[in-house]
Amino acid sequence: MNTSTLHLHTRFTVDKVDPRIFGGFLEHMGRAVNDGVYRPQSTHADDLGCRTDVQAALKKLRFTAMRYPGGNFVSGYHWLDAVGPREGRPTVRDLAWQSIENNHFGPNEFLELARRMDWTPMLAVNLGTGTPEEARNWLEYCNIEGGSKWADLRREHGYEQTQDVKLWCLGNEMDGPWQIGHVPAETYAINAQQTARMMKMVDPTIELVACGSCATDLPTYLEWDRKVLEHCRDDIDYLSLHRYVGNEDNDTPNFLAVTNSIDAQIEEAAALCRSVQGAKRTKKRIGLSFDEWNVWYRARHGEHLDGNGKFAPPLLEEHYNLEDALVVAGFLNSFIRHADTVKIANLAQIVNVIAPILTRGDEMLLQTIFYPIEMFSNRGQGIALRSQVEGSGYQSKTNGYATHLDASAILDGDRVNVFLVNRDLENPMEVQVKIADRAILE
Repeated sequence: MNTSTLHLHTRFTVDKVDPRIFGGFLEHMGRAVNDGVYRPQSTHADDLGCRTDVQAALKKLRFTAMRYPGGNFVSGYHWLDAVGPREGRPTVRDLAWQSIENNHFGPNEFLELARRMDWTPMLAVNLGTGTPEEARNWLEYCNIEGGSKWADLRREHGYEQTQDVKLWCLGNEMDGPWQIGHVPAETYAINAQQTARMMKMVDPTIELVACGSCATDLPTYLEWDRKVLEHCRDDIDYLSLHRYVGNEDNDTPNFLAVTNSIDAQIEEAAALCRSVQGAKRTKKRIGLSFDEWNVWYRARHGEHLDGNGKFAPPLLEEHYNLEDALVVAGFLNSFIRHADTVKIANLAQIVNVIAPILTRGDEMLLQTIFYPIEMFSNRGQGIALRSQVEGSGYQSKTNGYATHLDASAILDGDRVNVFLVNRDLENPMEVQVKIADRAILE
């Protein structure tokens, strides 16, 4: 039996946990939307064509901010193709995933689903092949009552009330060489700034997420972020981070220690945000939006990425195990420990594509990673506490020294919720939680 101690004090706090760290991501790729969330021929389909059994499972995860429609997909996406009567929507070829998209499920269907699911919509605009004008037009379509071209078009499409989308992403992974429309940081920053200014002229109450570094192994890591922040930080609210991890070397201890690397990525981005804030002599703080994260490595190459010109091909369909679930819990622990900087986080993705839910026909399977997400999201409300682990640990191959216990804690009124991961492969663990300023009654 291994033993560890978690030291807490209810006055030693980090910040309030933003509920949006329990967000998700729905992209038009593979079977995420089509044949996943949306399957009108299913016996489970509702009036939207969305599966009620999938919705019931997703409700258990209590997702908050839901990012849509991409992802790499968004850099070739034009929102006008996917609104209005379905019979008038064009079928197009998606270059990002080499697939066919019929646009039968579009922004209006997504926003109606979000309303029913109590999700906060987080829409991404196309800054790959799109323009600032296209982005501001979409915002007007969603958020302005009427009396102008795009707002009136929404009403013509049967949506009299505004859709009030307050959270928008300025493109996706524009630092990635694989991205449609990839440009240098300076070019992206200028485009993002102009887009942000136009959008906030339409609706000054919105919040905007700019593309930061999407991978820590890119040669532009952090330098891209610095250039983006120096140019357009006054016009944005959040900087995006992405991270996918895996156990390619079949080294479980090292894989479980990847939380150290996630902590470092968050702290490096936060330090850069503070540095630019100081240099600009401004009080405005930029938060972090960790809007793509997950375990992804088995289905990351070859046929798993190429839709081969098909409609709803099976792409990125990972089959998860216990160690993957432990790493997912480690991600969430890290977000809680950094509640002062991480304000949004989106699991990528929610159905079929690197997801907690898999479907086949009208059947459905809940994968291992479903359960830690459910545990955290249902108990993750309150104020994050600073935590100190005392106990044994080990030296991992590439992720440094890791304690066998990975932990976070949240103060919720007179209750403290603790989240614990045992990284000891050989022994069960007994954990003593010591809260210095109060007694534990139960």
